[in-house]
Amino acid sequence: MTGFDTDVLVVGAGTTGLTLALQAHDHGARVRILERRPEPFRPSRAMVVHPRTLELLRPLGVTDALLGLGDTSPSVRLHLGSRKVAVSVDRFDLPGTAFPHLLLIRQADVEAVLSAALAERGILVERGSEVVRVARLGGGGARAVLRGDDRPEREVRCRYLAGCDGPASLVRRSVGGWLGSDYAQEMVLADLELGASTALEPGVAQVVVGRRGLVFLFTIGERAGWRMLATRPAGADRQPFGQPGPTVPATALQSLLDEAGLPARIVSVAWSTQVRLQHRLASRFSRGPLFLAGDAAHAHSPAGAQGMNAGIHDAVNLGWKLAFAAAAGPAGSLAALPGSALLDSYAVERRRADAAVLRLTHAIYWAEASLNPVAQLARGVLVPMAAPLVPWLLRRRRLTAAGVRTLAAFRLRYRHSPLSVEVHASLTPVRGGLARRVLRPGSRVADTLVRCEGRRVRLHELLAGPGVHILLQANARPVPERLLGALTHAYRLADRPGTGMLVVRPDGYVALRAPVVDEPNLAAWLRMVGLLVS
Repeated sequence: MTGFDTDVLVVGAGTTGLTLALQAHDHGARVRILERRPEPFRPSRAMVVHPRTLELLRPLGVTDALLGLGDTSPSVRLHLGSRKVAVSVDRFDLPGTAFPHLLLIRQADVEAVLSAALAERGILVERGSEVVRVARLGGGGARAVLRGDDRPEREVRCRYLAGCDGPASLVRRSVGGWLGSDYAQEMVLADLELGASTALEPGVAQVVVGRRGLVFLFTIGERAGWRMLATRPAGADRQPFGQPGPTVPATALQSLLDEAGLPARIVSVAWSTQVRLQHRLASRFSRGPLFLAGDAAHAHSPAGAQGMNAGIHDAVNLGWKLAFAAAAGPAGSLAALPGSALLDSYAVERRRADAAVLRLTHAIYWAEASLNPVAQLARGVLVPMAAPLVPWLLRRRRLTAAGVRTLAAFRLRYRHSPLSVEVHASLTPVRGGLARRVLRPGSRVADTLVRCEGRRVRLHELLAGPGVHILLQANARPVPERLLGALTHAYRLADRPGTGMLVVRPDGYVALRAPVVDEPNLAAWLRMVGLLVS
């Protein structure tokens, strides 16, 4: 490992970069994380963490802290024209997860929890360190040139560099293009204090779906009691996409509330900004030792609360792969091969998944906020007419759960990944063994109740630690000791009859399925990801 200052250099300390650094560290990598902003505070844009995201963060040991800072059962008042509908966003009909709910939480709080977890591991965010140039090294690895803190430019050499530096990513310029287009709208964000005469229920989020767009009021402001989020036609000011622009006058903010029909008077504005919106996807997610994740790889509208969540999914997917590749080293032949299945799998898996998220958010945003006459007519006339049906629809638990599953990426599968391996045999696999249905490679493993080592335990408790987890059916042969290690674990599920096995990746997806403990194929898969060298 000589010649490199670190294994993984993370550029950007938002939720994506912090999660990636944690995941890479916990899987054995030396990590550094850089952030050009000198201070940790920046007003939050994202405010919802999805249940699947909480599952992915659980092995990093941060979910309890997040749940302690957020609200898992927020009350919402939905305004549809002149009609108001009370909505309680509580537990959903989501079996197979420890988190059958949304989590309303400030992005800044998520970043604080992740930063604290890194600090506990001895990793501090290097603030005030701006990356001004990146390059690939001829013999492998990457080089980043930094400046900041009135110090001369300095250089960091790393085996892998992850660009988590937002929509205006410098790293992306060395990786690929930026495909997509602009929205005709911009997002307005503000922290407000409202007058005592304001006729809004305390602690209840207000959501207005109006002819001209969306208006949200949440009681989770950071510099004042209320956080406002609204969309409006983009102005003539051409600030960079995704970057905070000029402040918004209080009169303009009040006009947005008045147009939305909210009985609220602004008495002070603690902070405000406008952000131009876009929907774009990087043409490539990686090039050699350079990788993109989060907003550097895809930019969304706020519809569906996808941006922060998709970025965390990227980070959890990429972090363990970079760590395993770095540990394999040149002698392991994994890191030296530019076409290795492990590293290539990141772009194969996440670009496809993020493209699907982008299509989803684009469709939702068109319905919620587009200035298209048809969309405006629907919001202004048809949606209010359908308002009486909303409570009935929300009581259809299966229908609601289906929507949440889609938004939260429970349905995501990495079937086409080079890491998803099915071992076929003349024997028919025992159905109902490791789950009530056959889990295909690339599928998420549900949090079912199992019996292991004489006790009943939730499956995700077994998986809530770093590494690869091998699940054995009750009558399966044991896994040879030579295939196990510090990051390769095996568990026998006594109440799951059969002789088969599932190999579960560190991000909770099935990697390999076999009707028996197939030592050659298991060894081949572990070798492919760098956990077995011989």
